[in-house]
Amino acid sequence: MAKILDNQKICVVGLGYIGLPTAAILASRGYDVHGFEVDPKAVGTINSGRAHVVEPDLDILVRAAVQTRKLRAATEPQAADIFLLCVPTPFKDDHVPDLSYVQQATRSICPLIQKGNLVILESTSPPGTTEMIAEIVSQETGLTTEDVFFAHAPERVLPGKILREVVENDRIVGGINQVSTDVCVEFYRTFVSGEIHETNARTAEMAKLVENAYRDVNIAFANELSLLANELELDVWRVIGLANCHPRVDILLPGPGVGGHCIAVDPWFLVHAGPSATPLIRTARQVNEAKPLHVVDRIEQRAKRFKQPRIACLGLAYKPDIDDLRESPAVRIVDELLRRGVGELSIVEPYLESHDRYSLTSLEDALKGADIIVVLVAHRAFKTIPPHLLAEKTIVDVCGALRG
Repeated sequence: MAKILDNQKICVVGLGYIGLPTAAILASRGYDVHGFEVDPKAVGTINSGRAHVVEPDLDILVRAAVQTRKLRAATEPQAADIFLLCVPTPFKDDHVPDLSYVQQATRSICPLIQKGNLVILESTSPPGTTEMIAEIVSQETGLTTEDVFFAHAPERVLPGKILREVVENDRIVGGINQVSTDVCVEFYRTFVSGEIHETNARTAEMAKLVENAYRDVNIAFANELSLLANELELDVWRVIGLANCHPRVDILLPGPGVGGHCIAVDPWFLVHAGPSATPLIRTARQVNEAKPLHVVDRIEQRAKRFKQPRIACLGLAYKPDIDDLRESPAVRIVDELLRRGVGELSIVEPYLESHDRYSLTSLEDALKGADIIVVLVAHRAFKTIPPHLLAEKTIVDVCGALRG
């Protein structure tokens, strides 16, 4: 154990929304951090002292880490004492987990792994993934779980608050065996102030999936209420507000669907692991995945009132005040509107300078020319739109941004 903690070299594999903030924090704590990222443009941005993802204060931390030479990015991995895997874990057709990024990341570091190293999987993954990593390392190098420590420590952070939550949130750490758990816990205690909960790798993997499935089920209930309220011509926001006056009721607010890499993906990992045991989780996913099409139907109905409807679509991100479009229901809605040819669209996303498929418009220009205003994301900029700019417009506010 002392060997890992005495040495200071860490290789972070994947410098995205989780990997880069984690790498910058570790560098700020005195570790020598090598970041491995396959995107050369991102590598260049990081090495110039800037962050290629939007996150409050991340630019400042990256700049300091690069200037002090504690953080360096490259398109190849480097030998280290600790390898931290922070790569995507999406799903393939029929919602089958796609572990190809984890497999590629593991194989990329195999030539560098030595006896006594610690390999940590932070990516949210199906139960058994950490064991798969250990098996790949064993096949490629001959090193076993007696030689190398393997553990899962799933990230549990909220975009927009990542730098604080990486340090302050409780962490679950599950090793492939007890000594791996002990070594990994010791490492996280060097920079995490939250409580660290020890378990085994499979339990840690499932616990993270359960967290997001729980949230997905609760969001699905709110989204289903919004569909019912729409049919009954009731104000769902008012209904939920009144129901929440009960001391033991806390219903979430509805939206256009569910996005992001976690909640929109992770429940399917549980469904895949036990299809017959997860009908509620599957149904919740289906409710949330269908919600964007219901929103498009509502917009299309309102567009029929106009000869040549001009529609302002406000927001593309999967949640407010970030630039992350992964699994975004807003993107699905815009794509479906374009596919159906529903009016002339003006698309606004204040957190993006450009988009590879859409021509983005300023908020002022979009509002000025619109017959229909569709608020898809509750960005701060949309909540403060002056009322006179909304006058005589048809409003479809699917996230409650304009309430009050």
